Amino acid sequence: MTDPETLDPSTLGRGRFFAFEGGEGCGKSTQAARLAERLGAVLTFEPGDTTIGARLRELLLDPATKGLDGRAEALLMAADRAQHVAEVVRPALDAGRDVVTDRYAGSSVAYQGYGRGLPVDGIRALSQFAHDGLEPDVVILLQVPAEVALARLRTTPDRMESAGREFHERVVAGYEAQAVEDPDRWVVLDGSGPVDEVADAVWHAVVERAAEVET
Repeated sequence: MTDPETLDPSTLGRGRFFAFEGGEGCGKSTQAARLAERLGAVLTFEPGDTTIGARLRELLLDPATKGLDGRAEALLMAADRAQHVAEVVRPALDAGRDVVTDRYAGSSVAYQGYGRGLPVDGIRALSQFAHDGLEPDVVILLQVPAEVALARLRTTPDRMESAGREFHERVVAGYEAQAVEDPDRWVVLDGSGPVDEVADAVWHAVVERAAEVET
């Protein structure tokens, strides 16, 4: 394998799509930003990285939102994803840019499928409709022990963060199940170490998986 420390990111080619997934406090936002900077990629996130999506994000994550049915939550997440792909992700990829997203379809399966107890196949079908078949080339799942995740959470948790321990345990299990089901696309990494060490592990994984995509 090519040494990631000497690899010019441009040799990875352009127009590839990387998604970071994981439970609360896993460090994916930090690592998505680090990878995007290293690749010179478009950095984006879900939910909320469009004007319409920002309004949906506020509704979805505001602790003041009460009584939102799980199916309604899933539909709002799908609406955000459809707008995100149409407005941000697909245009960037079509223009030859790499894209790194903090959350994508795997989050819906984990949170609304496993977490909320909705039919997983139905959530997958809904996401497929929302993103029109646009799958990431590589999905990086960061995992951390529960105590590490808890220590990293903000003082005032948002609506999802405050959903309860059992909910988040189901979310983590949902992520693990997806990684097992699709090992060619998903890579699982320990996100509990120092930021630089995790970033190096992410880079090694990206170099290896990107080379596989090329072949």
